[in-house]
Parts: sequence; C-alpha cells; structure tokens
Amino acid sequence: MSYVVLARKWRPMTFEDLVGQEHVATTLANAIAINRVAHAFLFTGVRGVGKTTSARILAKALNCVNGPTATPCLVCPQCTEITAGLDMDVQEIDAASRTGVDDIRELQERLVYRPQRDRFRIYIVDEVHMLSGSAWNAFLKTLEEPPPHVKFIFATTEVAKVPVTILSRCQRYDFKLIAASAVAARLRFVLEQEGIQADDGAVQILARESGGSMRDAMSLLD
Repeated sequence: MSYVVLARKWRPMTFEDLVGQEHVATTLANAIAINRVAHAFLFTGVRGVGKTTSARILAKALNCVNGPTATPCLVCPQCTEITAGLDMDVQEIDAASRTGVDDIRELQERLVYRPQRDRFRIYIVDEVHMLSGSAWNAFLKTLEEPPPHVKFIFATTEVAKVPVTILSRCQRYDFKLIAASAVAARLRFVLEQEGIQADDGAVQILARESGGSMRDAMSLLD
C-alpha cells in the first residue's frame, strides 16, 4: 500500500475537527441548522489554513443522506465519495488551469441538469482569482440567479483580485492564520495516533516554522 502523507491522512472530516477556524465552522453550522445556506461562498486566506478542507466538509454537510446537517455521518455513499473526490455531483475545479470563458460556459451548460443522486450539485473552485475577466463576466448572471440545486464554493489566496461584482454575490469567510499553540496541539494528537514519540520542544519548533499553516506543519512533520 502506498504511503499517504499526513496532511491527507489527517485532513479534518467535520466542522468540529477544524483547527483555528472556529468562527468559520460555527457560522456555517448555524446557517445549516436554521436553513439559511447561501448559494455562493467565498473562502479566503493564506495557503494551508483549511479553505478546501472546509469546502469539502460543507459539501458533505449539505449532501449527507441525513442532511442538510452540521454533523455529516461520514459513512453514507455521499460522505465517503465526497471525501475520496469521487462524487459526481461535487466537482472540484482548479481555476489556475481552467481560466477561460469557454471553460465557464461549459460549466454553465451543465448547471441546468439536476444532481444525479445528491441533494445539491456543488462546484468547488480553487484559486478562483486566476479566472480571466471574461470568465468572471460570464459567471455574473449565474451567481445572480443560480438554479436552486446548485451551490458554488470559491477559494482564493488573493481576494483582492476577485472583482467586487463577484464579492457582492458571495457569502465571504476569512480564514485566519492558525496559532502556533493550536498547530502544536494538532501535531501532538497526530503523533499520538501514529504511535510516534517526539519531544515537546521539537513539536513547538515545527509549529512555529509552519507560519500559521496547518498543511505546512503537517508537511514539516512528515
């Protein structure tokens, strides 16, 4: 069996698992609980602080067989397939490689179709600031009047490059740098689960060197 890096193996599966982003987890969980879930989200923050992870958790929360729920079961086909990146109704798009208007129009043509199985068709668009101006313009109408079965989750490290016309149509969540103490606690938990001994001083050094990025901390730990 091939080795799975720690950042993937110990990626948070629920809102409760998110480290250092409690404000995001609580707000999203409350929105689901009172059935006031937006049609478009913008997750912004530096790399490795949980934006894409949170997008996947939100997708599971909305599409779980027991949902919409702030506590997805993690065992139904929807949850397991979203976790594995295999759910046909939840698509992750890298805007860095699909920046043109033709890519967006191709996506828009698919929006009219209802989900094959899930409750919502969800599009997670990473590095969304990389989209071209014409691609953004093509997106505007869709974001103004999206089909009721479609949700968009945009993630970006450079929110200043996202047009104001797009920002005004999204519910924005700002992800913070993660405190070194929180990073260290998570590293200690992972080490205990892996059965690996480590000095507290070593763990503290890794936490400080991560610069507030949990993914960087996990990579350093590896």
